[in-house]
Amino acid sequence: VVRHDGDDPYLVVAADKGTAALSDTANAIAAEYGFWLGDAFASGGSAGYDHKELGITAKGVWESVKRHFRELGVDVTTQPITVIGIGDMSGDVFGNGMLLSDTIRLVAAFDHRHVFIDPNPDPVASFAERRRLFELPLSSWDDYDRALVSPGGGIWSRAEKAIRLSPEARAVLAIDAEALTPNEVISAILRAPADLLWNGGIGTFVKASYESNADVGDRTNDAIRVNGSDLRARVVAEGGNLGFTQKARIEYAETGGRINTDAIDNSAGVDCSDHEVNLKILLGIPIASGDLTVKQRNELLKEVEGDVAAHVLYDNYLQAQILSQEIAASVDRLEGYEDLMAQLESEGLLERELESLPTSEQMAERRRVGRGMVRPELCILLAYAKRSLEEAIQSSSLPDDPYLDRDLRRYFPAKVVDRFGDLLARHPLRRHLASTIVANEVVNDLGITWASRLALETGAEAAQVARAFCIARDVTRAVERWNDVEALDGKIDPVLQNVLMVGVDTLVEDIARWYLLNAPAAPMGETIEAVEPLFTELSETIARAGSEEWRHVREERVAFLARQGIAEDLSRRHVYEPDLAHGPDIIAVARDTGRTLEDVASTFFLAGERLHLDWLEHRLSGLPDASRWQRWAAQAIGDDLLALRRDVAVRVLSGADHGSVAAAFDRFLADRAEAFERLGRLVASAEAEEESGLATLTVAVRQVRGLVA
Repeated sequence: VVRHDGDDPYLVVAADKGTAALSDTANAIAAEYGFWLGDAFASGGSAGYDHKELGITAKGVWESVKRHFRELGVDVTTQPITVIGIGDMSGDVFGNGMLLSDTIRLVAAFDHRHVFIDPNPDPVASFAERRRLFELPLSSWDDYDRALVSPGGGIWSRAEKAIRLSPEARAVLAIDAEALTPNEVISAILRAPADLLWNGGIGTFVKASYESNADVGDRTNDAIRVNGSDLRARVVAEGGNLGFTQKARIEYAETGGRINTDAIDNSAGVDCSDHEVNLKILLGIPIASGDLTVKQRNELLKEVEGDVAAHVLYDNYLQAQILSQEIAASVDRLEGYEDLMAQLESEGLLERELESLPTSEQMAERRRVGRGMVRPELCILLAYAKRSLEEAIQSSSLPDDPYLDRDLRRYFPAKVVDRFGDLLARHPLRRHLASTIVANEVVNDLGITWASRLALETGAEAAQVARAFCIARDVTRAVERWNDVEALDGKIDPVLQNVLMVGVDTLVEDIARWYLLNAPAAPMGETIEAVEPLFTELSETIARAGSEEWRHVREERVAFLARQGIAEDLSRRHVYEPDLAHGPDIIAVARDTGRTLEDVASTFFLAGERLHLDWLEHRLSGLPDASRWQRWAAQAIGDDLLALRRDVAVRVLSGADHGSVAAAFDRFLADRAEAFERLGRLVASAEAEEESGLATLTVAVRQVRGLVA
């Protein structure tokens, strides 16, 4: 071994095709050289997680596939889909992928040896035969039982000069030619109309129409490569690496196809290796102290294999979910994407041209015509946003906060944490892990641009934004709220489900913003411990806090959601979530005045009705985001409105007896009768003249402030 660079404290080898059998060899070399990672140097091996046995990469791809089809109104676990594929059943990603559902109707596939066409497969029989081939060592399509191939289908060697195509084969490929060369048949398979194109092969098979084969750099597949605009599959699963060029993905997505990048779809394999490595590093501590033997460690690794797989697949689920949310909001976030790309360029992380991302001029044109980003572009930005945020967090003091041990505990399997959780603080990569976990959670939960937008608007550091997120997430018990919405997968309209999810997201965003602006130095653990039970109490009592009219409006929305198939308790929670944005202020006023949370909340909502703050907030939410300056100005007014409710509540309740809140509010207004009448006339005038721009709202807020003072 000749090494020309300096010591690298953290170098891990992820075994890939052709090297998977060498994990034990690599780990033996690491041990021989005294490398601190030991057998965590190369994942897999005899004491690691076998990706093919777990089927982890294919299962990760399947999470994206399920998301795509669920949004198309199809449940791929119960409803049949037609599939065209790249690969064979002996391969890890292809073989495992084609066994994930017995409703898969694999109509055509190819690998480097054979072409397979089955125009009308029997789902049950073909599934059983695929399983037999998967379990048969070194199998190929040539081992497929031809008696099970439907009429008109067949299996051909790619070495043949020509393949005669039956009417059934021509129909499934949607072509007219009766005979084609194997390469021509493969190109036809790639362009065939199908529900799903599953790529589990090696090579680049799809380019953009404006790219040349020379641009691709994969001469082996030049003869069969097709253009992204020519694909007719509804969905693409990128189980292989580099199956599409990025420009091909974008071109395909622009025609309406659903596709992620390979880095998103097949990330579960790498993620699984990360978990294995970090588990071995943690368990190396008790091994070194004699509290655990290597044999016991290996047994424990096997015991928690299912937990690791579940954690990994949930990461895939979350990435697919946030990408769908970003697509739904893409047009409204173009300025945020542009700002993020400019930031990433200034940090030296991003080269737009290299990643096929639009220039600043092209982004401006998209804003002009109202055209958003496509999913493959968002996949790239998702990765870079996480990387940038992770580096910012790691360079701050946030990873050293002991409260983040809770996030670390969620990363490791429960059985490991129960026995060795006290060792997490001694994990050599604790800071790296904490930074990565928080960055992932921020972006997966609140989106690609949320952290960068809030940092730019408030002038806060990215790590401060991440810290505020952690407080807001746990104060609101948002994880439980998100889980309840995710449990509705396949049970309600995906669009409505996204509305529920955005409701939770918005609550976390509002609370995080409050803590960033009002309590930037509050200790994270102590704050959450003190506020979370009070916020939970407020959540449970808030429906009783408003006036009868206030409740009536909200209960009508509850009834509407319940009619859509949403449980009444979840419907009610969603409807009252926007009102919980006042939670930190309500809790603070209750603490200052000695009044109950319900009394303070009632005062807040009375202020909204009687001082026209609800009207102002409604008008504010309807303003167009013509520019970032207008958006920031609107947000500043929103912050003022929140502060005004708090000021009103303090003045109404301070010194008042503990009687009726409504009576105390009446006395407050009676003392300000003239100012109250002026405010009413101003609002009536604005309504009559249909004025609701920033200027009008600014004047109205100033009058309310004057009234309160």
